[in-house]
Amino acid sequence: MSQEQPVYEYDKRRIVLGLVAIFLVYGTLTGFIQMLNIARPKIAAELDGMSLYAWSVSIPGVVSAFVTLLFGKLSDMYGRRIMLQLSIAFALIGTVLSALSSNFVFLIFAIAVGSLGIGAMMPLVFAVVGDMFPPVVRSKWIGWLNAPMGIAALVGPTLGGWFSDNWGWQYVFWILVPLLVLSFVLVSIGLPPLSRRSAEPRIDFLGSILVTLASSLLIIGISLGGVTYPWGSIRIIVLLGASLIFWFLFFRAEYRAKEPVLDPLVLRNRSFNTIALVIVLSSFGNIGIMMYFPMFLQGVQGTSATLSGQIITPFSVLMAFIGIPVGYLIARTRRYKWLYVLGFAILTADMFGILLIGSETPIYWSVLAAALAGIGLGAVPTVNTVVVQNVVPKRLLGAAMGAVFFCLMMGVAICPAILGAAMNTTYTKTLAASLPDGLDRVADEETMTVLADSRVLLSKPDMEALEIAFDRSGPGGQALFQQTVRAIRASMAAGCRSVFWVGAVTMLISFLLIVTIPEIRIGEEAPPE
Repeated sequence: MSQEQPVYEYDKRRIVLGLVAIFLVYGTLTGFIQMLNIARPKIAAELDGMSLYAWSVSIPGVVSAFVTLLFGKLSDMYGRRIMLQLSIAFALIGTVLSALSSNFVFLIFAIAVGSLGIGAMMPLVFAVVGDMFPPVVRSKWIGWLNAPMGIAALVGPTLGGWFSDNWGWQYVFWILVPLLVLSFVLVSIGLPPLSRRSAEPRIDFLGSILVTLASSLLIIGISLGGVTYPWGSIRIIVLLGASLIFWFLFFRAEYRAKEPVLDPLVLRNRSFNTIALVIVLSSFGNIGIMMYFPMFLQGVQGTSATLSGQIITPFSVLMAFIGIPVGYLIARTRRYKWLYVLGFAILTADMFGILLIGSETPIYWSVLAAALAGIGLGAVPTVNTVVVQNVVPKRLLGAAMGAVFFCLMMGVAICPAILGAAMNTTYTKTLAASLPDGLDRVADEETMTVLADSRVLLSKPDMEALEIAFDRSGPGGQALFQQTVRAIRASMAAGCRSVFWVGAVTMLISFLLIVTIPEIRIGEEAPPE
């Protein structure tokens, strides 16, 4: 295995230009994610894609998971600049295709193309900071990377909702295009090329293929299980069994590879393994807030997309800006475990608190829940990055950051499928039990099909068409319509609550795990080569 250290020539000018470049890249990336999370329910409703809602996150998630791992390793071999340039190019292509989408299936494909770049951008940005600064100073700048994220969070959710309500969801993507072009230019002039690399760099093609097969089969199996096919069906068993086999072959191959995508030295580190597991588990709660809390606000409480964006804004803003003082605290004390414990304790309590919010709960309770989630989560990304970069050799910096974000992307890919299954199953069962008597005598087959899809609450044209259909049924049509809407809203509330239950339990497990993580003073460990 190569022992060459990546060498970058950072003078004062390069440091300033490099920081500007990665701050813009990170701010653009996080701002887009904030806007898309708020706009997604409206997009799914307009493109008749609510049944594929979870897939719009799962499929791009598995693509992102793959490239985080691969691009992180390739950046160790060929340099951060070229890999960031390639990432931005993929993101730009995917963004344009997304804006031009005419149906939800093509939109998922387009976002997946963009995820080839977006998935790699975040770990590469943090790896660049690792190249620029020593461990203690590094923690401050990792904290400051939350500043562009915080600025994006201030305007992103509200802007995403405003575009969806007024100009159209396509502008969520069009606004990204000039920012990506500017990011490409700044990365090209601000980051230095790799000055020296291994004499014979070899790409781990076998490992790349195996991890792609393993993760893809896992996502497909989980996504279809309990929805399209029963969990005990032969199809689901085969998919999950094949995924398990490919995971085994992947880890075995990595121990033999010349330049492994996921270095065994990283896999043997207890801190990394604890963080990796917690990242995946806590994703259930995080995605429950980011994906299903806006749906709850818009569908159950009847808020507009713009207002739901404003309610979620404290979550995004506090999550971002909390990271700045956290970076300084770590640099000053060189301790981090207490930040982990406090953060996950707040998140766990908050997730259980969200379960108490109902259709008539005042808006300020939702704002408080979003704010507490942001405070609890705020310290976690900064601490994760600092700890992982502290416990691996510098030559594996890109691979280690890729591995961290691979776990994050796997969580992003797996969780929506499981949460979506919980949502749809609960919605269907509750709706069947709560629809008013006599509905089958009034509603035709097409109307019943519309009712079976919870997107009807988020689509103004569908609601208007549904009301007209009931009015035509006779004198009691309007009363029956109101009863039906209440049944749909109650069913969506039950579905969202099942999602929040999953998030609360997995967050509690995450808290119990993070309590066990060993603490190593930042800058004191010299990882073996």
